[in-house]
Amino acid sequence: MTTIRHNWPERLWLVRHGQSQGNVARDAADEAGAHEIGIELRDVDVPLSELGRAQARAAGRWFAALPRDDRPELILSSPYVRAKQTAEIICSEGALADGPAHTIIDERLREREFGIFDRLTTLGIRERFPEEAAHRRLLGKFYHRPPGGESWADVILRLRSMLNTINLHYCDRRLLVVCHQVVVLCFRYILEELDEAAILSIDRQAEVLNCGIAEYRFNPDAKGLCVPELCLWNYGAQLEAEGAPKTSAPDAVTGTR
Repeated sequence: MTTIRHNWPERLWLVRHGQSQGNVARDAADEAGAHEIGIELRDVDVPLSELGRAQARAAGRWFAALPRDDRPELILSSPYVRAKQTAEIICSEGALADGPAHTIIDERLREREFGIFDRLTTLGIRERFPEEAAHRRLLGKFYHRPPGGESWADVILRLRSMLNTINLHYCDRRLLVVCHQVVVLCFRYILEELDEAAILSIDRQAEVLNCGIAEYRFNPDAKGLCVPELCLWNYGAQLEAEGAPKTSAPDAVTGTR
C-alpha cells in the first residue's frame, strides 16, 4: 500500500507555554474577589514566571531525551513573549534534532484576543458588562466574540490558514508548535474534524497544562491516505519527572476563555 501524506508533517507536537506572570496574577485576583487582574503589561508582553521557566526546561529535556530521529526538526511559536520564551528554553535544552535553532514566529499562533474583557476577572466582566456577559451565556464561548476581540471560531479561521502554511512549507517534517490553551484546543478541533459540542466537552474535562504536550502522527488509513492520529494529549509526566509542578490556569490576562 502506498502512503499518501498529502503534504502533512511527519509528526506535529503542540505545547502550551509555561506558566506566565499573568496566570499568577489572575489566580491572585480571583482569590481576592477583584474585578481586575493586577498586571501592568500588554497581554503580548507578559513573560513566564519562574515556575513557567522550569516547566519549559522540563519539556525541553523530555524532547531532548527522544532518539535523534524522533525529535522535532523545527519549532514555530506565537509572537507572545511567554510563548517565545518557552520555545527558546525548549530549544536551549537540546530538543531539536539538529541542535540549537532559531524559533519561527507566526502571528496566527497568537493568543485569542479578548477585546473589552482584557484584564478583567469573570466577576469583573459580569459587573462591568452585564449585557455582554448575558450575550456570551446565550451564544456560548465558541461563537461569542467580545467587542474588539475574537471567538473560538475566529481563532479556528486563522489556524486553518496556519495549517495551509504548515502543509506547504513543512510537509514530511517533524514540527513543534508552542502556543496557547485555546489555540491548542482549536488545533484539535480542526485536525480531528470535531464539532462545537465535542471540543467544548474536551475543554470541560481538564484545562490544558502549562507545557502540556499533544502529539499527532500522520499514518495511512485503510485507503492509504494519511490522517491525523492523536498519540499524546495533555501529557505532563515530564513535569513530574523534573519536579516542576503542574499548572493549568486559563490562558492570558483575562478571567474568561
